[in-house]
Amino acid sequence: MTALALDIGGTKFAAAMVGANGRPVDAKITPTPTENVWDACEQLLYDVLASANVEVAQVTEVGIASAGPVDTTAGIVSPINIAEWYEGFPIVDAVRSLFPDAAITLALDGACVALAEHRFGAGRGVADLVGMTVSTGIGGGLVLGGKIVRGRSGNAGHIGHVVVPGSTDPCTCGGVGCVETVASGPNAVRWAQSQGWEGDDGIALARAAADGHPIAAAALQRAGAAIGQAIASTAALLDIQLAVVGGGFSQAGPPLWDPLLQSVELHAKLNFLSGLRVVPAELGGLGTLTGAAALVSA
Repeated sequence: MTALALDIGGTKFAAAMVGANGRPVDAKITPTPTENVWDACEQLLYDVLASANVEVAQVTEVGIASAGPVDTTAGIVSPINIAEWYEGFPIVDAVRSLFPDAAITLALDGACVALAEHRFGAGRGVADLVGMTVSTGIGGGLVLGGKIVRGRSGNAGHIGHVVVPGSTDPCTCGGVGCVETVASGPNAVRWAQSQGWEGDDGIALARAAADGHPIAAAALQRAGAAIGQAIASTAALLDIQLAVVGGGFSQAGPPLWDPLLQSVELHAKLNFLSGLRVVPAELGGLGTLTGAAALVSA
């Protein structure tokens, strides 16, 4: 088997060959462009093949993780944070045009994170978990009974669009009050700026909160509480024992994690939730790509 893994995100694309152990090897990363998005994706795949000295005809399987929503039956992705593809892009057909003899598997990026953490990361040995990515957007996925859960269209576990109490902010998805509107990096930054903070990105916001800036701290308090509410609701609905939280903005440290854990404690009061744990993801920035690689043997 010669397999490729591809991760399609709102901030970056990543791709790699899949190693014998089911994990990505020598990953290559490129920023997600605002236009000619498929051209950049195609070039990235060719770059990976060239680096590995692999011919197109040798590729037998491709695992694709994509920001959502997705339609795994139709092979279409409609990432909220990729404007050129928002109305739907036939990613499976596009990849098949490059690798006509390969088996191609598509899954939601959050589902891939959950699968990767279940097999290789913080969820090893845990049968029932939710994976959550807190970054440019908020994604998620489910492993129940040790198996990835896809749902009717492939979007099961898309926790970023769980509605949290008290929020009336409009979401890019068209709804109102999604946890993504409160707790994604860009939305937390926008809220802080609306309150008078003068920084410009999530990294600066996290640093300011750690330094005690009251508005930055309030933004992360607000975000952490919302994430905790979403996790507690998901745990009550699905009877999971673990939530694994990753993504760039999740690394904001105690100003985010303290209110997050306090929120879970406040809301997860049912007896069967007494063993619920919330832990940081272990696989870092390549967790989604690791899940895409794992898809080829899922």
